Amino acid sequence: MSYRKRAACALAAAMAAPVVLMAAPAAQATVVDVDYQCKTPIGPKGAVSPIDIKAVKSGDAYKLTMSFKKGVSSSPVELGKGAMNPSAVIELGGAETGNVPVSGPPNAAAIPAETPIKISDLSGTYTPKKSGKVTFTAGVLTIKALGTTTTCTPKNSPGPSLELDVTAAGGGTAPPASELPKTGPLDSATALGTLGGTVLLTGAAGVLWLTRRGGRTTG
Repeated sequence: MSYRKRAACALAAAMAAPVVLMAAPAAQATVVDVDYQCKTPIGPKGAVSPIDIKAVKSGDAYKLTMSFKKGVSSSPVELGKGAMNPSAVIELGGAETGNVPVSGPPNAAAIPAETPIKISDLSGTYTPKKSGKVTFTAGVLTIKALGTTTTCTPKNSPGPSLELDVTAAGGGTAPPASELPKTGPLDSATALGTLGGTVLLTGAAGVLWLTRRGGRTTG
């Protein structure tokens, strides 16, 4: 192979490498085992369920989907079709704090008594308020059925099921703190504190100068 052909191949490889890096996904997802301990009308129940959280960008927001791989509680009586309504919260971490409510449809089929309740996929909308890496962790699960409410809380401090590099609308970064104008020796006075204090002090100094100037003129 001639020198020119080798150089052309090397240049092509060098130009292609950044393209591969730029195409790398900005999200990191993993399935996390969550130990849900539930307070039910008939006493405590619970189970470990692997939780998966996915995000799909839609404009400035993301549609979140929380999936349960196993049931987390059970009912002493059969739950007829449509009798159970699930909801949960996804806790935010990293660049943002707070939580995102998610909910899902009622059960599509009857759930036999004393059978682990399979939770349908829960979904909600997350709109970033800040830019940066945000984590999404399974939070409290609520199951409403037959006029009762069951609350299931993660007890094993599960790790995030998803980490996402987000950008808030408009950038989402706070403006840098303004510095006071430098006017001379008074810059070192910590009592000024705000620009308003500096303006007020400048006005008082102007009045004092005029008074002294007036005194010298009449003296």
